[in-house]
Amino acid sequence: METMRAFVGFGTTSLRLVSRGDALYWGWIGVLLLLVASGMLAYVDQFRVGLAVTAMRDPVSWAFYIGNFTFMVGVAAAAVVLVIPAYVYDWKPIREVVIIGELLAVSAILICLLFVLVDIGRPERFWHVLPVIGYLNFPRSVMAWDVIVLNLYLLINLIVVTHVLFSTFRGRHYSMRLVLPLVLLSIPMAIGIHTVTAFLYTGMAARPYWNASILAPQFLASAFSSGPAILLIVLQLLRRFTAFEIRDEAIQKIAELMAYAIFLNLFFHGAEVFKEYYSNTEHSLYTRYWFEGIGAHRTLVPYAWAAVGLQALALVLFVVPALRRHPVMLNVGAMATYAGGYIEKGMGLIIPGFTPDTLGAIYEYSPTIHELRVAAGVFAVGFLVFTFLLRVAVPILLGQERLAGSSHPMESQRPWTRA
Repeated sequence: METMRAFVGFGTTSLRLVSRGDALYWGWIGVLLLLVASGMLAYVDQFRVGLAVTAMRDPVSWAFYIGNFTFMVGVAAAAVVLVIPAYVYDWKPIREVVIIGELLAVSAILICLLFVLVDIGRPERFWHVLPVIGYLNFPRSVMAWDVIVLNLYLLINLIVVTHVLFSTFRGRHYSMRLVLPLVLLSIPMAIGIHTVTAFLYTGMAARPYWNASILAPQFLASAFSSGPAILLIVLQLLRRFTAFEIRDEAIQKIAELMAYAIFLNLFFHGAEVFKEYYSNTEHSLYTRYWFEGIGAHRTLVPYAWAAVGLQALALVLFVVPALRRHPVMLNVGAMATYAGGYIEKGMGLIIPGFTPDTLGAIYEYSPTIHELRVAAGVFAVGFLVFTFLLRVAVPILLGQERLAGSSHPMESQRPWTRA
């Protein structure tokens, strides 16, 4: 009963924290709510009329929604970049901010699930892919594996985050016997969610652009650079606007790890491009469409070179220690990494895989206003959840909010608090 009363107090305190804030906080929440409302209205139209309100057609049946889903799966895996140095190598400056990565993972997985939902033409049949309730065709279906690993990864992060925050709220140390196995399990799970997603593409023999064994490691390299790019920005904002202590060593280590991931991503991408151009078979048509266009069809060419250019810029900024230590260059590199990865996983992965189609026709896809509004609404939901999670987590970790009568578990040594 005592635990139940404490958990009720934890829930009540959480609601109070997210319902109070200054003008900046409510301005940010207001913008997100407007985007959510706009997205919901656009989705109502899509639900009523059907996917005809989007630019998706038979030649391009996956597009902007699935591109965003694929990218956000990579963002969800970003927590592992913090978990490995923190718990495998016991590097304390990173361990102190691992929970922020886990909060981001929870929000990113929610965005992923919502993008799948809005992409389904008959969303009322979504229950078919739910474990136990529906028929997953497990283990033969790769889609079934994707559903399982995504939900397990979400569950692991939810358990860890809830346990750590609830224990801290009660004035107790969290249980390493529970947390350590789960965070270590999250490493293969984070790799698994993006690997299985890559296998969804790689296994399609009729789509030569995707049918390459290098796609899975390239997905991982892209994920371990794009996801931490968001964390870099968030950690600096927390350091700027709260008393949360985030050491320079932690930020610089994340940037250094990102540099390795960006290099691997560009290397894998270059290896695939070399294979396509040097072999010069009929299958290289899809890569040429992405980088050069075909005849007058050059819609994607600016996206292709923007993605490569942004990631090359980020690599230079993060590889050179003097540049990544400069706050402005660090943030420019983080934004360039995120933007380059977003373009590469969206327009650069999905559309060239379908174009030209099996009959050689070229349908030049470009997302409609409806798709943009729905996507913005989905991202806004994820950002709302992430904002609320941070709004609850930071005061509790700093000892500013706790159960009445309890003492902070780190009263003598608070690793999250700036002196």
